[in-house]
Amino acid sequence: MSEDTALVVGLGNPGPQYEKTRHNVGFMVAGVLSSRMGGKFSAHKKSGAEIVQGRLEGRPTILAKPRSFMNLSGSAVAGLARFFSVDPGNIVVIHDELDLDFGTIRLKQGGGEGGHNGLRSISSALGTKDYLRTRVGIGRPPGRMDPASYVLKPFSSVERKELDLVCEESADAVELVLRVGLEAAQNRLH
Repeated sequence: MSEDTALVVGLGNPGPQYEKTRHNVGFMVAGVLSSRMGGKFSAHKKSGAEIVQGRLEGRPTILAKPRSFMNLSGSAVAGLARFFSVDPGNIVVIHDELDLDFGTIRLKQGGGEGGHNGLRSISSALGTKDYLRTRVGIGRPPGRMDPASYVLKPFSSVERKELDLVCEESADAVELVLRVGLEAAQNRLH
């Protein structure tokens, strides 16, 4: 992959009531990456996001958490992409994924949003679906539970025991794709 600046965005919802929910796993992974970068998030007024600027895998990186609710996160992502002149191919979005078992991590570029309103908002604001995604599996809701309710619930006690490791492995996947590119990272991870 090139030395172009990367924009890595963890998705979640702001506020303490959402902090430990499944929908906020993107924020959790961004927290791991900010520690690895040695930085703390601060407000970026022009985009409506919190950012850390630094390097990941030796590459200039803007790490971001939109401050809007997830389904409105596209404007912050597009604002950051414009401000820092980052092409969609150098954007990595970290998000929860219902269609993967808990703890499964997959990388992909482009494709559909699978009903994920955060991805839909980003695709709409960028005018393309052609950005990288780090998909962090949270599993399907039990029984007939509404998926929208499920993603806003905290992880189960069993999942919480594994959550730190899942977040570390997801951060590893982001660093891998930045270091070697999508295809090589997929070959190692999948």
